[in-house]
Amino acid sequence: MSLAGNKGRLLGLARGISLEWAETKNHWHDAKSEEFDRKFMRELSAQVNRSVTVMEQLEELLKKVRSDCE
Repeated sequence: MSLAGNKGRLLGLARGISLEWAETKNHWHDAKSEEFDRKFMRELSAQVNRSVTVMEQLEELLKKVRSDCE
C-alpha cells in the first residue's frame, strides 16, 4: 500500500477510535476518565498528527527521488 493509502488508513482508524471514545465518555465521566483522556487519547491524537506530517514529508521526498531518477 502507498504512503497516501497508509495515511488515509491511519486517519480513518484514529477517527474511529475518537468516535468510540466520545461514545464512551457519555457513560464514563469521572477522574479516571479525564486521566485516560489526558494520558492516552490526547497523546494519540498528537502522535497521529505528527505521523501524518512525516508521512506527507516522506511522500514529497519520494516524489522528488522518482523525478530525479527519470
